[in-house]
Amino acid sequence: MTTSTTFTATPLGGLGHVGGNMMAYETDHDLVVVDCGILFPSAEQPGIDYIIPDVTYLRERKDKLRAIVLTHGHEDHLGALPFVLEELQAPVYGTRFTLALLESKLGERRELKPVLTLMRDFETFTIGSFEITPIPVTHSIPDAVALVLRTATGVVVHTGDFKIDPHPRDGRVTAGEYLEALGKNGVMALFSDSTNAEKPGHTWTEDDVGETLEELITSAPRRVIITTFASHIHRIQRIIEASEHAGRKVVPVGRSMQQNLQLSLERGFLTARYGTVADADELHRLPTHKVTVLASGSQGEPESALARIAASLHQTVSVTPGDRVIFSSRRIPGKERDIGDMVNRLVRLGAEVVDDHSARVHASGHAFNDEQAQMINWCQPRFFVPIHGEYRHLARHGALARAQGLAPQRVAVLEDGQPVEFIRTGNDVQMRRAAPVTAGHVYVDGLGVGDIGDVVLHDRRVLAETGVVLCVLLLRTDGTVVGGPDLITRGVVHVEANQELLERATEEVRAVVANGKALGTGPEVSDRIRQVLRRFFRRELDRRPLVLPVVMSL
Repeated sequence: MTTSTTFTATPLGGLGHVGGNMMAYETDHDLVVVDCGILFPSAEQPGIDYIIPDVTYLRERKDKLRAIVLTHGHEDHLGALPFVLEELQAPVYGTRFTLALLESKLGERRELKPVLTLMRDFETFTIGSFEITPIPVTHSIPDAVALVLRTATGVVVHTGDFKIDPHPRDGRVTAGEYLEALGKNGVMALFSDSTNAEKPGHTWTEDDVGETLEELITSAPRRVIITTFASHIHRIQRIIEASEHAGRKVVPVGRSMQQNLQLSLERGFLTARYGTVADADELHRLPTHKVTVLASGSQGEPESALARIAASLHQTVSVTPGDRVIFSSRRIPGKERDIGDMVNRLVRLGAEVVDDHSARVHASGHAFNDEQAQMINWCQPRFFVPIHGEYRHLARHGALARAQGLAPQRVAVLEDGQPVEFIRTGNDVQMRRAAPVTAGHVYVDGLGVGDIGDVVLHDRRVLAETGVVLCVLLLRTDGTVVGGPDLITRGVVHVEANQELLERATEEVRAVVANGKALGTGPEVSDRIRQVLRRFFRRELDRRPLVLPVVMSL
Protein backbone atom coordinates (compact mmCIF):
# COMPACT_ATOMS: atom_id res chain seq x y z
CA MET A 1 0.00 0.00 0.00
CA THR A 2 1.40 3.39 -1.01
CA THR A 3 1.27 6.03 1.72
CA SER A 4 0.47 9.70 1.09
CA THR A 5 1.85 12.86 2.65
CA THR A 6 0.24 16.28 2.61
CA PHE A 7 1.69 19.78 2.72
CA THR A 8 -0.75 22.66 3.22
CA ALA A 9 -0.17 26.36 2.58
CA THR A 10 -2.71 28.72 4.14
CA PRO A 11 -2.42 32.45 3.39
CA LEU A 12 -3.53 34.52 6.39
CA GLY A 13 -2.36 37.90 5.08
CA GLY A 14 -0.90 39.60 2.03
CA LEU A 15 -2.92 37.89 -0.72
CA GLY A 16 -5.58 40.13 -2.22
CA HIS A 17 -4.09 43.29 -0.71
CA VAL A 18 -0.68 44.88 -0.16
CA GLY A 19 0.78 44.36 3.31
CA GLY A 20 -0.02 42.31 6.41
CA ASN A 21 1.92 39.35 5.03
CA MET A 22 1.49 36.01 6.80
CA MET A 23 1.62 32.46 5.44
CA ALA A 24 1.08 29.23 7.40
CA TYR A 25 2.90 26.13 6.09
CA GLU A 26 1.71 22.87 7.58
CA THR A 27 2.45 19.15 7.60
CA ASP A 28 0.50 16.47 9.44
CA HIS A 29 2.15 17.28 12.77
CA ASP A 30 3.83 20.68 12.49
CA LEU A 31 3.02 24.25 11.46
CA VAL A 32 5.45 27.05 10.65
CA VAL A 33 4.38 30.64 10.05
CA VAL A 34 6.34 32.77 7.58
CA ASP A 35 6.16 36.50 8.36
CA CYS A 36 3.74 38.39 10.57
CA GLY A 37 3.14 41.87 9.17
CA ILE A 38 0.83 44.84 9.55
CA LEU A 39 -1.20 46.85 7.08
CA PHE A 40 -1.47 50.61 7.34
CA PRO A 41 -5.03 51.95 7.49
CA SER A 42 -6.63 53.86 4.63
CA ALA A 43 -9.01 56.79 4.74
CA GLU A 44 -11.80 54.21 4.93
CA GLN A 45 -10.60 53.19 8.41
CA PRO A 46 -10.62 56.45 10.41
CA GLY A 47 -8.96 56.33 13.80
CA ILE A 48 -7.28 52.97 13.23
CA ASP A 49 -3.55 52.80 14.04
CA TYR A 50 -2.68 49.42 12.51
CA ILE A 51 -4.34 46.43 10.90
CA ILE A 52 -3.06 42.95 11.72
CA PRO A 53 -3.99 39.52 10.35
CA ASP A 54 -6.72 37.47 12.03
CA VAL A 55 -4.90 34.51 13.62
CA THR A 56 -7.96 32.44 14.52
CA TYR A 57 -6.60 29.63 12.32
CA LEU A 58 -3.34 29.57 14.28
CA ARG A 59 -5.10 29.87 17.62
CA GLU A 60 -7.04 26.73 16.79
CA ARG A 61 -3.75 24.92 16.03
CA LYS A 62 -1.59 26.11 18.89
CA ASP A 63 -0.44 22.57 19.55
CA LYS A 64 1.08 22.35 16.05
CA LEU A 65 2.64 25.82 15.88
CA ARG A 66 6.42 25.40 16.04
CA ALA A 67 7.88 28.77 15.01
CA ILE A 68 7.49 32.09 13.20
CA VAL A 69 10.17 32.59 10.55
CA LEU A 70 10.80 36.10 9.18
CA THR A 71 12.05 36.83 5.69
CA HIS A 72 13.10 40.42 6.49
CA GLY A 73 12.50 43.40 8.75
CA HIS A 74 9.89 45.54 7.01
CA GLU A 75 6.78 46.40 9.01
CA ASP A 76 4.51 44.58 6.58
CA HIS A 77 6.42 41.40 7.41
CA LEU A 78 7.12 41.67 11.16
CA GLY A 79 5.09 44.61 12.49
CA ALA A 80 2.23 42.48 13.87
CA LEU A 81 4.48 40.31 16.03
CA PRO A 82 4.07 42.32 19.26
CA PHE A 83 0.32 41.77 19.04
CA VAL A 84 0.36 38.17 17.83
CA LEU A 85 2.96 37.03 20.37
CA GLU A 86 0.64 38.09 23.18
CA GLU A 87 -1.55 35.08 22.48
CA LEU A 88 0.64 32.77 20.41
CA GLN A 89 3.86 31.86 22.17
CA ALA A 90 6.35 30.72 19.55
CA PRO A 91 10.08 31.08 18.89
CA VAL A 92 11.00 33.58 16.19
CA TYR A 93 13.70 33.03 13.56
CA GLY A 94 15.31 35.87 11.62
CA THR A 95 18.55 37.16 10.12
CA ARG A 96 20.85 39.52 12.01
CA PHE A 97 19.37 42.84 10.91
CA THR A 98 15.80 41.53 11.10
CA LEU A 99 16.26 40.41 14.71
CA ALA A 100 17.96 43.71 15.58
CA LEU A 101 14.87 45.58 14.38
CA LEU A 102 12.58 43.14 16.18
CA GLU A 103 14.48 43.47 19.44
CA SER A 104 14.13 47.24 19.22
CA LYS A 105 10.39 46.89 18.60
CA LEU A 106 9.86 44.36 21.39
CA GLY A 107 11.86 46.56 23.75
CA GLU A 108 8.72 48.66 24.01
CA ARG A 109 6.79 45.55 25.16
CA ARG A 110 8.91 44.19 27.96
CA GLU A 111 6.36 41.54 28.90
CA LEU A 112 7.05 39.77 25.58
CA LYS A 113 10.15 37.61 25.73
CA PRO A 114 10.08 35.23 22.76
CA VAL A 115 13.05 33.01 22.02
CA LEU A 116 14.88 34.67 19.12
CA THR A 117 17.02 32.45 16.90
CA LEU A 118 19.52 33.77 14.39
CA MET A 119 19.41 32.46 10.81
CA ARG A 120 22.47 32.57 8.56
CA ASP A 121 22.57 32.39 4.78
CA PHE A 122 22.61 28.81 3.43
CA GLU A 123 22.68 27.26 6.93
CA THR A 124 19.88 24.68 7.16
CA PHE A 125 17.99 24.20 10.42
CA THR A 126 15.18 21.87 11.46
CA ILE A 127 11.81 22.81 12.92
CA GLY A 128 9.68 19.73 13.53
CA SER A 129 9.18 18.01 10.17
CA PHE A 130 10.55 21.03 8.27
CA GLU A 131 14.10 21.52 7.08
CA ILE A 132 14.52 25.22 6.29
CA THR A 133 17.35 26.94 4.45
CA PRO A 134 17.48 30.75 4.26
CA ILE A 135 19.07 32.03 1.07
CA PRO A 136 19.99 35.65 0.30
CA VAL A 137 17.84 37.85 -1.92
CA THR A 138 18.25 41.50 -2.82
CA HIS A 139 15.58 43.82 -1.41
CA SER A 140 15.35 47.36 -0.04
CA ILE A 141 16.54 46.32 3.41
CA PRO A 142 19.62 44.41 4.62
CA ASP A 143 19.57 40.67 5.28
CA ALA A 144 16.42 39.76 3.34
CA VAL A 145 16.07 36.04 2.58
CA ALA A 146 14.01 33.59 0.60
CA LEU A 147 13.20 30.34 2.37
CA VAL A 148 13.62 26.81 1.07
CA LEU A 149 11.31 24.46 2.98
CA ARG A 150 11.94 20.73 2.64
CA THR A 151 9.29 18.27 3.80
CA ALA A 152 8.32 14.69 3.02
CA THR A 153 5.90 16.02 0.41
CA GLY A 154 8.45 18.06 -1.50
CA VAL A 155 10.60 21.19 -1.73
CA VAL A 156 8.94 24.60 -1.50
CA VAL A 157 10.56 27.98 -2.23
CA HIS A 158 9.06 31.06 -0.55
CA THR A 159 10.77 34.09 -2.09
CA GLY A 160 9.73 36.75 0.43
CA ASP A 161 10.14 40.21 -1.12
CA PHE A 162 12.92 40.21 -3.69
CA LYS A 163 14.52 41.80 -6.72
CA ILE A 164 17.53 40.78 -8.77
CA ASP A 165 20.18 43.48 -8.47
CA PRO A 166 23.58 42.35 -9.81
CA HIS A 167 25.41 45.05 -7.84
CA PRO A 168 23.79 45.48 -4.41
CA ARG A 169 25.51 47.77 -1.94
CA ASP A 170 26.47 44.96 0.42
CA GLY A 171 27.48 42.51 -2.34
CA ARG A 172 24.82 40.09 -1.15
CA VAL A 173 23.24 39.09 -4.45
CA THR A 174 20.09 37.03 -4.95
CA ALA A 175 21.25 33.39 -4.88
CA GLY A 176 20.47 32.51 -8.49
CA GLU A 177 22.95 29.64 -8.80
CA TYR A 178 21.59 27.99 -5.66
CA LEU A 179 18.00 28.34 -6.88
CA GLU A 180 18.92 27.03 -10.33
CA ALA A 181 20.53 23.93 -8.80
CA LEU A 182 17.48 23.49 -6.61
CA GLY A 183 15.23 23.67 -9.67
CA LYS A 184 17.22 20.99 -11.46
CA ASN A 185 16.74 18.66 -8.49
CA GLY A 186 13.02 19.36 -8.31
CA VAL A 187 11.00 22.18 -6.71
CA MET A 188 7.46 21.14 -5.88
CA ALA A 189 6.06 24.66 -5.48
CA LEU A 190 7.21 28.25 -5.79
CA PHE A 191 5.48 30.98 -3.76
CA SER A 192 6.71 34.24 -5.29
CA ASP A 193 6.38 38.00 -4.67
CA SER A 194 3.82 39.64 -6.99
CA THR A 195 3.96 43.28 -5.86
CA ASN A 196 5.28 44.64 -9.18
CA ALA A 197 3.64 42.09 -11.48
CA GLU A 198 2.15 44.90 -13.58
CA LYS A 199 5.55 46.43 -14.36
CA PRO A 200 7.49 45.18 -17.41
CA GLY A 201 11.23 44.96 -17.62
CA HIS A 202 13.75 45.12 -14.79
CA THR A 203 14.10 47.30 -11.72
CA TRP A 204 16.74 49.98 -11.53
CA THR A 205 19.78 49.17 -9.42
CA GLU A 206 20.82 50.96 -6.25
CA ASP A 207 23.93 52.10 -8.14
CA ASP A 208 21.68 54.04 -10.53
CA VAL A 209 19.91 55.71 -7.63
CA GLY A 210 23.16 56.38 -5.77
CA GLU A 211 24.69 58.23 -8.71
CA THR A 212 21.61 60.46 -9.01
CA LEU A 213 21.53 61.21 -5.29
CA GLU A 214 25.22 62.10 -5.26
CA GLU A 215 24.75 64.58 -8.11
CA LEU A 216 21.69 66.15 -6.47
CA ILE A 217 23.33 66.44 -3.05
CA THR A 218 26.63 67.75 -4.43
CA SER A 219 25.05 70.36 -6.69
CA ALA A 220 22.51 71.72 -4.21
CA PRO A 221 23.23 75.41 -3.49
CA ARG A 222 21.60 75.34 -0.05
CA ARG A 223 20.31 72.84 2.47
CA VAL A 224 19.27 69.36 1.31
CA ILE A 225 16.34 67.66 3.03
CA ILE A 226 15.93 64.06 1.93
CA THR A 227 13.40 61.46 2.97
CA THR A 228 13.40 57.72 2.44
CA PHE A 229 12.18 54.66 4.30
CA ALA A 230 14.00 54.47 7.63
CA SER A 231 14.69 50.76 7.05
CA HIS A 232 16.39 51.35 3.67
CA ILE A 233 19.87 51.20 5.14
CA HIS A 234 21.63 50.79 1.78
CA ARG A 235 19.98 53.98 0.52
CA ILE A 236 20.93 55.80 3.71
CA GLN A 237 24.53 54.61 3.25
CA ARG A 238 24.62 56.24 -0.19
CA ILE A 239 23.17 59.45 1.22
CA ILE A 240 25.87 59.51 3.92
CA GLU A 241 28.64 58.88 1.38
CA ALA A 242 27.32 61.55 -0.99
CA SER A 243 27.06 64.05 1.86
CA GLU A 244 30.61 63.28 2.97
CA HIS A 245 31.81 63.82 -0.58
CA ALA A 246 30.01 67.18 -0.65
CA GLY A 247 31.38 68.21 2.75
CA ARG A 248 27.96 68.09 4.41
CA LYS A 249 26.89 66.97 7.87
CA VAL A 250 24.03 64.47 8.02
CA VAL A 251 21.31 65.34 10.53
CA PRO A 252 18.67 62.64 11.15
CA VAL A 253 15.25 63.87 12.31
CA GLY A 254 12.23 61.77 13.21
CA ARG A 255 12.11 58.95 15.72
CA SER A 256 12.27 56.00 13.30
CA MET A 257 15.10 57.56 11.29
CA GLN A 258 17.14 58.37 14.37
CA GLN A 259 16.60 54.93 15.90
CA ASN A 260 17.42 52.95 12.75
CA LEU A 261 20.45 55.05 11.91
CA GLN A 262 21.84 54.73 15.43
CA LEU A 263 21.15 50.98 15.58
CA SER A 264 22.75 50.44 12.17
CA LEU A 265 25.86 52.42 13.05
CA GLU A 266 26.27 50.56 16.34
CA ARG A 267 25.89 47.12 14.72
CA GLY A 268 27.96 47.80 11.63
CA PHE A 269 25.22 47.92 9.00
CA LEU A 270 26.14 51.57 8.32
CA THR A 271 29.49 53.32 8.26
CA ALA A 272 30.22 57.03 8.53
CA ARG A 273 33.30 59.11 9.15
CA TYR A 274 33.70 60.54 12.61
CA GLY A 275 31.70 63.75 12.89
CA THR A 276 29.56 63.18 9.79
CA VAL A 277 26.35 62.51 11.74
CA ALA A 278 25.21 65.52 13.78
CA ASP A 279 22.33 66.22 16.15
CA ALA A 280 19.48 68.49 15.16
CA ASP A 281 20.37 70.97 17.89
CA GLU A 282 23.60 71.71 15.97
CA LEU A 283 21.73 72.97 12.90
CA HIS A 284 21.75 76.61 13.91
CA ARG A 285 25.57 76.56 13.95
CA LEU A 286 25.99 74.96 10.52
CA PRO A 287 25.97 76.80 7.16
CA THR A 288 22.94 75.75 5.14
CA HIS A 289 25.08 74.48 2.24
CA LYS A 290 26.88 72.15 4.64
CA VAL A 291 23.81 70.20 5.81
CA THR A 292 21.84 67.18 4.65
CA VAL A 293 18.74 66.63 6.77
CA LEU A 294 17.64 62.99 6.70
CA ALA A 295 13.95 63.01 7.62
CA SER A 296 11.35 60.35 8.29
CA GLY A 297 7.87 60.75 6.84
CA SER A 298 8.20 59.85 3.17
CA GLN A 299 4.51 58.83 3.07
CA GLY A 300 3.15 62.09 4.44
CA GLU A 301 2.33 60.69 7.89
CA PRO A 302 0.72 63.62 9.76
CA GLU A 303 3.00 63.51 12.81
CA SER A 304 6.20 62.64 10.96
CA ALA A 305 9.27 64.86 10.90
CA LEU A 306 8.86 65.85 7.24
CA ALA A 307 5.16 66.64 7.64
CA ARG A 308 5.97 68.94 10.55
CA ILE A 309 8.80 70.55 8.56
CA ALA A 310 6.41 71.16 5.64
CA ALA A 311 3.85 72.69 8.01
CA SER A 312 6.53 74.93 9.62
CA LEU A 313 5.93 73.19 12.96
CA HIS A 314 9.26 71.40 13.47
CA GLN A 315 11.27 72.63 16.44
CA THR A 316 14.67 72.70 14.74
CA VAL A 317 14.27 72.32 10.96
CA SER A 318 12.64 74.93 8.73
CA VAL A 319 12.47 75.27 4.96
CA THR A 320 13.83 78.40 3.32
CA PRO A 321 13.69 79.37 -0.37
CA GLY A 322 16.25 77.47 -2.40
CA ASP A 323 16.36 74.37 -0.19
CA ARG A 324 16.25 71.08 -2.13
CA VAL A 325 13.84 68.42 -0.84
CA ILE A 326 14.32 64.89 -2.26
CA PHE A 327 11.72 62.13 -1.97
CA SER A 328 13.86 58.99 -2.35
CA SER A 329 10.90 56.65 -1.94
CA ARG A 330 7.81 55.32 -3.64
CA ARG A 331 4.24 56.29 -2.88
CA ILE A 332 2.45 53.55 -0.98
CA PRO A 333 -1.04 53.09 -2.50
CA GLY A 334 -3.52 55.22 -0.58
CA LYS A 335 -0.92 57.78 0.51
CA GLU A 336 -0.84 59.79 -2.72
CA ARG A 337 -3.02 62.63 -1.42
CA ASP A 338 -1.07 63.00 1.85
CA ILE A 339 2.21 63.15 -0.06
CA GLY A 340 0.79 65.57 -2.62
CA ASP A 341 -0.43 67.92 0.10
CA MET A 342 2.98 67.84 1.76
CA VAL A 343 4.77 68.56 -1.53
CA ASN A 344 2.50 71.56 -2.15
CA ARG A 345 3.34 72.99 1.27
CA LEU A 346 7.07 72.53 0.65
CA VAL A 347 6.86 74.27 -2.72
CA ARG A 348 4.92 77.17 -1.17
CA LEU A 349 7.83 77.61 1.25
CA GLY A 350 10.18 77.99 -1.70
CA ALA A 351 11.70 74.50 -1.78
CA GLU A 352 12.77 72.71 -4.93
CA VAL A 353 11.15 69.26 -4.71
CA VAL A 354 12.66 66.27 -6.53
CA ASP A 355 10.92 62.88 -6.61
CA ASP A 356 10.89 59.72 -8.71
CA HIS A 357 8.72 61.44 -11.33
CA SER A 358 11.48 63.89 -12.14
CA ALA A 359 14.71 61.98 -11.40
CA ARG A 360 15.99 58.48 -10.75
CA VAL A 361 15.98 58.89 -6.96
CA HIS A 362 14.25 55.63 -6.06
CA ALA A 363 14.43 52.01 -7.15
CA SER A 364 11.82 49.49 -6.11
CA GLY A 365 12.78 46.60 -3.86
CA HIS A 366 10.31 44.34 -5.65
CA ALA A 367 10.98 42.40 -8.85
CA PHE A 368 9.55 43.54 -12.18
CA ASN A 369 8.35 41.03 -14.79
CA ASP A 370 11.77 40.06 -16.16
CA GLU A 371 13.04 39.25 -12.68
CA GLN A 372 9.85 37.38 -11.76
CA ALA A 373 10.26 35.29 -14.91
CA GLN A 374 13.90 34.68 -14.00
CA MET A 375 12.87 33.36 -10.57
CA ILE A 376 10.40 30.95 -12.20
CA ASN A 377 13.03 29.78 -14.70
CA TRP A 378 15.59 29.22 -11.97
CA CYS A 379 13.25 27.17 -9.78
CA GLN A 380 11.36 25.32 -12.54
CA PRO A 381 8.55 24.58 -10.09
CA ARG A 382 5.93 21.91 -10.64
CA PHE A 383 3.33 24.27 -9.12
CA PHE A 384 3.21 28.04 -8.75
CA VAL A 385 1.42 30.29 -6.23
CA PRO A 386 1.75 34.10 -6.54
CA ILE A 387 1.87 35.90 -3.18
CA HIS A 388 2.03 39.51 -1.91
CA GLY A 389 -0.26 41.91 -3.73
CA GLU A 390 -3.73 42.92 -4.72
CA TYR A 391 -5.72 40.37 -6.69
CA ARG A 392 -4.84 41.96 -10.02
CA HIS A 393 -1.13 41.59 -9.17
CA LEU A 394 -1.58 37.93 -8.27
CA ALA A 395 -3.57 37.25 -11.45
CA ARG A 396 -0.96 38.99 -13.62
CA HIS A 397 1.85 37.02 -11.96
CA GLY A 398 -0.10 33.80 -12.51
CA ALA A 399 -0.42 34.67 -16.20
CA LEU A 400 3.34 35.28 -16.33
CA ALA A 401 3.95 31.80 -14.87
CA ARG A 402 1.70 30.26 -17.51
CA ALA A 403 3.62 32.16 -20.18
CA GLN A 404 6.78 30.52 -18.82
CA GLY A 405 5.31 27.10 -19.56
CA LEU A 406 3.34 26.10 -16.47
CA ALA A 407 0.02 24.43 -17.23
CA PRO A 408 -3.00 26.44 -16.01
CA GLN A 409 -4.01 23.73 -13.53
CA ARG A 410 -0.58 24.05 -11.89
CA VAL A 411 -1.02 27.74 -11.08
CA ALA A 412 -3.14 28.67 -8.05
CA VAL A 413 -4.18 32.30 -7.61
CA LEU A 414 -5.35 32.49 -3.99
CA GLU A 415 -6.62 35.05 -1.51
CA ASP A 416 -6.40 35.18 2.27
CA GLY A 417 -8.14 32.24 3.89
CA GLN A 418 -7.95 29.95 0.84
CA PRO A 419 -5.59 27.02 1.60
CA VAL A 420 -3.97 24.92 -1.07
CA GLU A 421 -2.86 21.34 -0.43
CA PHE A 422 -0.10 19.33 -2.07
CA ILE A 423 -0.58 15.57 -1.81
CA ARG A 424 2.25 13.18 -2.63
CA THR A 425 1.45 9.55 -3.38
CA GLY A 426 4.59 7.72 -4.42
CA ASN A 427 6.27 9.86 -7.07
CA ASP A 428 3.10 11.70 -8.00
CA VAL A 429 2.16 15.08 -6.48
CA GLN A 430 -1.25 16.70 -6.90
CA MET A 431 -2.40 20.18 -5.90
CA ARG A 432 -5.93 21.01 -4.79
CA ARG A 433 -7.75 23.82 -3.01
CA ALA A 434 -8.96 23.00 0.48
CA ALA A 435 -12.00 24.40 2.30
CA PRO A 436 -11.65 28.13 3.14
CA VAL A 437 -10.62 29.02 6.69
CA THR A 438 -11.15 32.04 8.92
CA ALA A 439 -8.95 34.93 7.82
CA GLY A 440 -9.27 38.67 7.68
CA HIS A 441 -8.25 41.86 9.41
CA VAL A 442 -8.11 42.85 13.06
CA TYR A 443 -8.05 46.56 13.82
CA VAL A 444 -5.71 48.10 16.39
CA ASP A 445 -6.93 51.38 17.88
CA GLY A 446 -4.83 52.65 20.76
CA LEU A 447 -4.69 49.91 23.38
CA GLY A 448 -7.64 48.08 21.85
CA VAL A 449 -6.91 45.08 19.64
CA GLY A 450 -9.89 43.60 17.82
CA ASP A 451 -12.55 45.59 19.68
CA ILE A 452 -13.23 47.79 16.64
CA GLY A 453 -15.30 46.10 13.95
CA ASP A 454 -16.95 47.03 10.67
CA VAL A 455 -20.01 48.47 12.41
CA VAL A 456 -17.92 50.94 14.41
CA LEU A 457 -15.90 51.88 11.31
CA HIS A 458 -19.14 52.46 9.43
CA ASP A 459 -20.31 54.83 12.17
CA ARG A 460 -16.97 56.65 12.06
CA ARG A 461 -17.27 57.10 8.30
CA VAL A 462 -20.82 58.40 8.67
CA LEU A 463 -19.65 60.87 11.32
CA ALA A 464 -16.81 62.02 9.09
CA GLU A 465 -19.05 62.39 6.04
CA THR A 466 -22.34 63.73 7.48
CA GLY A 467 -21.78 64.79 11.10
CA VAL A 468 -23.89 64.15 14.17
CA VAL A 469 -26.97 65.74 15.76
CA LEU A 470 -27.50 65.16 19.48
CA CYS A 471 -30.97 65.88 20.85
CA VAL A 472 -31.28 65.98 24.66
CA LEU A 473 -34.69 65.75 26.31
CA LEU A 474 -35.67 65.46 29.98
CA LEU A 475 -39.04 63.88 30.87
CA ARG A 476 -40.95 63.07 34.02
CA THR A 477 -42.13 59.51 34.41
CA ASP A 478 -45.60 60.59 33.31
CA GLY A 479 -44.23 61.84 29.97
CA THR A 480 -44.28 65.56 30.77
CA VAL A 481 -41.37 67.50 29.25
CA VAL A 482 -39.20 69.06 31.96
CA GLY A 483 -36.16 70.16 29.93
CA GLY A 484 -35.25 70.54 26.28
CA PRO A 485 -35.28 69.62 23.58
CA ASP A 486 -31.73 70.92 23.14
CA LEU A 487 -29.85 70.31 19.88
CA ILE A 488 -26.08 69.94 19.68
CA THR A 489 -24.50 69.46 16.24
CA ARG A 490 -21.00 68.66 15.05
CA GLY A 491 -19.98 68.49 11.41
CA VAL A 492 -23.46 69.33 10.08
CA VAL A 493 -23.73 73.13 9.94
CA HIS A 494 -21.89 76.13 11.36
CA VAL A 495 -23.89 76.67 14.54
CA GLU A 496 -23.57 80.45 14.87
CA ALA A 497 -24.51 81.06 11.24
CA ASN A 498 -27.50 78.71 11.30
CA GLN A 499 -29.33 79.56 14.50
CA GLU A 500 -32.65 80.02 12.68
CA LEU A 501 -32.35 76.58 11.00
CA LEU A 502 -31.57 74.85 14.29
CA GLU A 503 -34.42 76.64 16.03
CA ARG A 504 -36.85 75.37 13.40
CA ALA A 505 -35.51 71.84 13.91
CA THR A 506 -35.98 72.25 17.66
CA GLU A 507 -39.56 73.44 17.14
CA GLU A 508 -40.38 70.34 15.10
CA VAL A 509 -39.08 68.12 17.91
CA ARG A 510 -40.91 70.23 20.49
CA ALA A 511 -44.18 69.80 18.58
CA VAL A 512 -43.79 66.04 18.59
CA VAL A 513 -42.93 65.68 22.30
CA ALA A 514 -45.41 68.30 23.56
CA ASN A 515 -47.72 65.47 24.52
CA GLY A 516 -45.19 63.04 25.86
CA LYS A 517 -47.83 60.79 27.39
CA ALA A 518 -49.11 59.89 23.95
CA LEU A 519 -45.65 58.79 22.75
CA GLY A 520 -45.26 55.98 25.25
CA THR A 521 -41.93 54.79 26.67
CA GLY A 522 -38.49 56.38 26.43
CA PRO A 523 -37.38 54.20 23.48
CA GLU A 524 -40.50 55.15 21.56
CA VAL A 525 -39.82 58.84 22.20
CA SER A 526 -36.25 58.39 20.96
CA ASP A 527 -37.42 56.70 17.77
CA ARG A 528 -39.89 59.52 17.07
CA ILE A 529 -37.26 62.22 17.62
CA ARG A 530 -34.85 60.38 15.34
CA GLN A 531 -37.46 60.20 12.55
CA VAL A 532 -38.35 63.89 12.85
CA LEU A 533 -34.77 65.13 12.75
CA ARG A 534 -33.70 62.82 9.94
CA ARG A 535 -36.65 64.05 7.85
CA PHE A 536 -35.92 67.70 8.72
CA PHE A 537 -32.24 67.69 7.71
CA ARG A 538 -32.91 65.65 4.59
CA ARG A 539 -35.65 68.12 3.54
CA GLU A 540 -33.81 71.32 4.42
CA LEU A 541 -30.21 70.44 3.56
CA ASP A 542 -30.31 67.11 1.68
CA ARG A 543 -28.01 65.77 4.41
CA ARG A 544 -28.25 62.63 6.49
CA PRO A 545 -26.42 63.20 9.78
CA LEU A 546 -26.25 60.59 12.49
CA VAL A 547 -29.08 61.50 14.92
CA LEU A 548 -28.63 60.50 18.56
CA PRO A 549 -31.59 61.22 20.84
CA VAL A 550 -30.78 61.25 24.56
CA VAL A 551 -34.01 60.91 26.54
CA MET A 552 -33.66 61.03 30.33
CA SER A 553 -36.41 60.50 32.90
CA LEU A 554 -36.85 61.99 36.34
